[in-house]
This record gives sequence, C-alpha cells and structure tokens, in this order.
Amino acid sequence: MQQFGEFFINHWDLFLALFATLGMLVYSSFAARLRGYQEVPPLEAVQLINHDDALLVDVREDSEYATGHVQDSIHIPLGKLNERMAELDAYKGRAVVVGCRSGHRSARACAMLRKQGFERVYNLRGGILAWESASLPVSKGGNKRKKK
Repeated sequence: MQQFGEFFINHWDLFLALFATLGMLVYSSFAARLRGYQEVPPLEAVQLINHDDALLVDVREDSEYATGHVQDSIHIPLGKLNERMAELDAYKGRAVVVGCRSGHRSARACAMLRKQGFERVYNLRGGILAWESASLPVSKGGNKRKKK
C-alpha cells in the first residue's frame, strides 16, 4: 500500500488525467438524459425512419434545403419553428429526427421540440453533411410530402 501512495505522489498528473477522462466518459453517458434527446448517426436515423416510421424535420434555411435534402423530410427553418410548431403536433407520438447542415441548429430544435412535449426526439449527428458522407440519397427541389 505504501508503494501505491508513493506512486500516486510521484505521478499525480497521470491520476489527474485518469480522473478527467473518467469524468468525461461519465458525463457523455448521461448527457443525452440531461439534454432530453439523443444524437444518432445517419445510418441509425435511416433505421428509425424505416422501422419506427420516424419523421425527419429539416431546420435549414430555404436556400440550403433546395441544394439537397432527405426525401420526405418536412422543412421548417429553425427561425420559424416556434410559430409553425402546430404543424408537427400530429406527429407527437412518433419518433422525430431533426437535421440541419452540421447538427448544431438541429440540436437547438430538438430542445425546442422536447419543451413542446415531443418525447422521442433525435438529433441527426453531423447533419446533412454526415448524411451525404454516408452516401445516403438526397433530393433536390421542393418538398412533396403529404401532411397526415
């Protein structure tokens, strides 16, 4: 035991790094619970869409959306989400995947949806850039999704 104490004193910086790393791991494990939504990579988002009938909401601006978007996604720019929230009320019981260009704006949108009572909210990690990097298809032009 004395050797451990001596080792600890001589290598305190290694123990500090160990505890910092463990703290970050624990925080990242509980961060999704603290935020109220989970982040999913593109392939998991596809599984949610295909198997759980998840809705994909794209919160990018009109010009960004026109350059390419996920087929059948609903387009509501982040700045208009609060005023257009009623359009999504019919989907409260479903999983909702939110995407933007890189995942930052969609994280804010996920928090807004959680505050409005949506329970199964997922942020598309890496946004449409990650979607395209995973070689998943994008559509160009207007949204042809029919409202239920």
